[in-house]
Amino acid sequence: MSHKCVEAVIGKLATDEGFRRWFLEDAMGALEEIRRRGAELTAVEVQALAAMDREVIRSFASGIDQRLQKVDLTANGKGD
Repeated sequence: MSHKCVEAVIGKLATDEGFRRWFLEDAMGALEEIRRRGAELTAVEVQALAAMDREVIRSFASGIDQRLQKVDLTANGKGD
């Protein structure tokens, strides 16, 4: 089940502007919050996700159609 959580985090990074901003500023904090909310990520998966290239994340997200993007209307990006 853990791999599904990895896929969900990557999808969230691609489509959720607020989460992406938070992750890019504080990857470990964002991932720990995701785990606190029930995502079953191993320590290795958390480390691998946190080590993702920031420019690759930004580039991939910019290629996603805006109709599939979740716009961030909060100041801190931590809301759902």
